Amino acid sequence: MQRVAVVTGASSGIGAATAVRLAESGYHVVIAARRADRLEALAGRIRGDGGQVEARQLDVTNREEVSALADSLERCDVVISNAGGAIGTETVAAGSPADWRAMFEVNVIGTLQVIQALLPKLIASGAGTVVVMSSTAGYVAYEGGGGYVAAKHAEHGLAATLRLELFDQPVRVIEIAPGMVKTDEFALNRYHGDAEKAAAVYAGVAHPLTAGDVADAIAWAVTRPAHVNVDLMVLRPRAQAAQHKVFRQSEPAETS
Repeated sequence: MQRVAVVTGASSGIGAATAVRLAESGYHVVIAARRADRLEALAGRIRGDGGQVEARQLDVTNREEVSALADSLERCDVVISNAGGAIGTETVAAGSPADWRAMFEVNVIGTLQVIQALLPKLIASGAGTVVVMSSTAGYVAYEGGGGYVAAKHAEHGLAATLRLELFDQPVRVIEIAPGMVKTDEFALNRYHGDAEKAAAVYAGVAHPLTAGDVADAIAWAVTRPAHVNVDLMVLRPRAQAAQHKVFRQSEPAETS
């Protein structure tokens, strides 16, 4: 029977690229996100390439919608909990509690609800895989990132705890933690639609990671033999040695 992979946050960026890669790897992919029009466009692309896909409109913060999705599936072998995002760059002192709450709801509670709903089917598959999409922000704090840093630290804690709790079950828990990834919407959403500020994030960086780079890593980890667990994979572009150490070609060379 064909394996089934559920990808949340699949309407754009890393989620969309991951759905394409998993379909190419032979999975029946269930793509889920809030924007139905984008899902249908992606589904058409996957079908055009010969892949098996179905689109489901879903808000991961809505427990009833998540439960309904899980109940509608006969089986689930893989879940890619990718829905998430960052809002704002204010300091902790000036941060909006509403923005922090929204980031926690989608990144952490959304991941929790998706995993809770699909876990019985993952266990029943006999070789289930959970992929939690975290971030290097889940390991290194930085100024102006307090809410996102806190949410991604929580996601890391969720993945690590779940792995311990499922040690005797046939389910792998994989955490993927990308650094600087240039997608169409992540930085734009963070800066509330300010395209100039969003573009400045990547200014001078010749080759930031792409959504396809991260999707390739996810597909590789998921398609390892069932007894091989990639606990954590940290991905950065070569230009990003650390959160605050980024080579930008537009910067003047240092002199001794």
